[in-house]
Amino acid sequence: MHAHTLTRWQHSHDFITINNKGEQRTRYVLLLTAVTMVAEIFAGSIYGSMALLADGWHMATHVAAFMITIFAYRYARKHANDPAFTFGTGKVTVLGGFSSAVALAVVALVMVVESLERIMNPQVIHFNEAITVATIGLLVNLVSAFMLKDEHAHHHHGHTHEHNHRHDHNLRAAYLHVLADALTSLLAIIALMAGKHAGWNWLDPVMGVVGAVVITRWSYGLLRETGPILLDASIEKEYRRKILDAIEKDADNKVSDMHIWKVGANDYAAIISLVTHFPNATEHYKNLLRPYEQLSHVTIEVQECKEPPCITPQLSGQPLQR
Repeated sequence: MHAHTLTRWQHSHDFITINNKGEQRTRYVLLLTAVTMVAEIFAGSIYGSMALLADGWHMATHVAAFMITIFAYRYARKHANDPAFTFGTGKVTVLGGFSSAVALAVVALVMVVESLERIMNPQVIHFNEAITVATIGLLVNLVSAFMLKDEHAHHHHGHTHEHNHRHDHNLRAAYLHVLADALTSLLAIIALMAGKHAGWNWLDPVMGVVGAVVITRWSYGLLRETGPILLDASIEKEYRRKILDAIEKDADNKVSDMHIWKVGANDYAAIISLVTHFPNATEHYKNLLRPYEQLSHVTIEVQECKEPPCITPQLSGQPLQR
C-alpha cells in the first residue's frame, strides 16, 4: 500500500480561458446594445426604414448572444474543477462561440426575408429621423467594437502552460456580433442617404440583403473554427506528423495508435500507443513531446516487442489510426 500522496503524478484539468476584462467589457457592450436596439426598433417601425428596423431586430439577437457569452464565462469558471467534466470546462466558451455563430446565421436569414418583403411591398420612409437613429447606432457599435477588440487579441489562460497564440472563441463571437451591428448600421445610413438625395428607395431593402450576405460569411467562419473543436477533431496534419516523428525517431519506436483532440480552445489531449524493443518509462516519451506545448494532457502506452522482427500495423494490413 502506498504511503505517499499521488500529487507528483497528478495535474490540473483546468483548460478554460480566463478573460475577466473581456467578460466585464462584454457586460458594458450588452447594456449599450440593448438601449440602441430598443431605439432602432422603435424608430424603424415609426419612420418606415427596413434597413433601420433590420438593424434593430438583429441587435436583439446580439443581446441574446452577449448574454450567452457572459453565461459561458461564468459557467466555465464555476465548474472549472468539477469532476463531472472529464477534461474540465474548456469547451464551454467554445460552445458559447458556436451558439453565437448560429444566432448570427439566424439574423442573416431574418434580414433576407424582411428585405425581400420590403422589395415586393415598398413603404414610406422618413429619411431624416431614420438617418439620425442609424448614425447613433453606428457610433454605439464602433465604441463597442473598440472595447471588445482590445481584449480580442490579448488575454491570459488559466492553465499553467502558456502558449504564444491564444484563442477566445467566446469573445470573438461577441466581437463579430458588434461588427455585424456596425456593418448593418453603416449600410442603413448609405441606403437612407441614397433614398433621400437620389430617390433610390429600393436601395434600403437591397442593403439589408447585402448585410445578410456578409454576416453569413462571418457566421460560417466562426462555425468552422468552433465546430471541429466540439466534435473532437484532430490537430493539423503537419503538427501531427511532427509529433509522430518525435516519437519514432527515438530508438526503434513505432506508433501503433495515436489520438489527438482539443479539450479547450487552446489545449490538446493526446493518447499515444507505441511498440518498441527498448521500452523506457513513460516520462521519457513525454519528454520527447515537451517542445509541443499545445499538448497539455498526454497519455502514453508502451508495449514491448519481444519477438523480432516486429510487424507494424502498416505492414500487417491494419491501418494506423492517427
